[in-house]
Amino acid sequence: MAPIPKGGTVAVTGAAGFIGGWVVRLLLDKGYRVRACVRDTNDKERNEFLRQMPGFISGRLTLHSADVDNAGCFDEIFKGCNGVAHISHVSTYTDHEYVKMVCDHIINSINNSETVNRVVVTSSVAAVMSEMDLDELVRRPVLYEERYPDDLNPRRTADSQGYSMGKIIAENSFSEAAAKNGNWDAITCCPADNVGPIQAEHQKDRGPWQRHIQNMLLGEYEQTWVYRPWTPVDVRDDAACHIGLLESVDVRNGERYIAWSTDTINVEDVCAGIDQVLPELNFKVTKPVEVHPEKLQTREEKYRAIWSQCDLRNDRMRAVTGVSFRSFEESLRDCVESLMTVAKIKPIIRN
Repeated sequence: MAPIPKGGTVAVTGAAGFIGGWVVRLLLDKGYRVRACVRDTNDKERNEFLRQMPGFISGRLTLHSADVDNAGCFDEIFKGCNGVAHISHVSTYTDHEYVKMVCDHIINSINNSETVNRVVVTSSVAAVMSEMDLDELVRRPVLYEERYPDDLNPRRTADSQGYSMGKIIAENSFSEAAAKNGNWDAITCCPADNVGPIQAEHQKDRGPWQRHIQNMLLGEYEQTWVYRPWTPVDVRDDAACHIGLLESVDVRNGERYIAWSTDTINVEDVCAGIDQVLPELNFKVTKPVEVHPEKLQTREEKYRAIWSQCDLRNDRMRAVTGVSFRSFEESLRDCVESLMTVAKIKPIIRN
């Protein structure tokens, strides 16, 4: 299928969220018309930042109430759209029948639009590397688009790996529906750990990574499970990846692309990095709270070694979108400053 036309109309689900809000903003910056789908347009606390964006007062940006649980709620919104960026989360990923139902709601509205020709579906790097057995990372250390978690592992169940499994179900639902319809294609974006500036106060709690940074600023944060390093992507670069996939002539239905910088940073180094990128804060660096039982703490060296030998790749995303990924230092600085400015977080300081 063809990419979206320049200046065309794009619907964005999850538009009030951390990623969705930046997709809306960058689409407007590039001259597109945007239909921002939010749960409730009357929720001023969550949506006011959208109304402050250039394009709202002129009508180039419009807000629409839509609940993914309700069949048909996107029918009128998608009519006349050239593309859809489907970013919104579902309420649970452990109920896979529910995940499929929500996908069907979106898919049916896309089919009914008769105008949408490109859909970008937000998945996750968890659909690439979420393993129940870290030894699987030793056997398959290259983290790229064709890599999937080991579904033959009996410990990989909906209860333990629901998010990862649900994301893959969504990926397949959209690509299979697009192939069957023949008038649109579905491309998947698999973001890693989104870091960067929030645009509204509620976003400080809408993703684990900015919440972790908030906790660091307040003096207490947790060690990551099995000592997994952060694999960051700046949220603005992630948004640019979504838009690049909407625009690209080099992608095909069913393909997926990973959005990450390929950097890896241990959580304690993230905290120390705050003082390095913003020495003016006089920020008090603290150590993470240990969350592992003692038997896992004894394996810390082994786990860190496993993560360190992983080979993260983003060459495919860069090739089809032209996106250049920011440094983590820039993302961290901008995240901290936005938490202080937008969310009024007050960091602890050295005496």
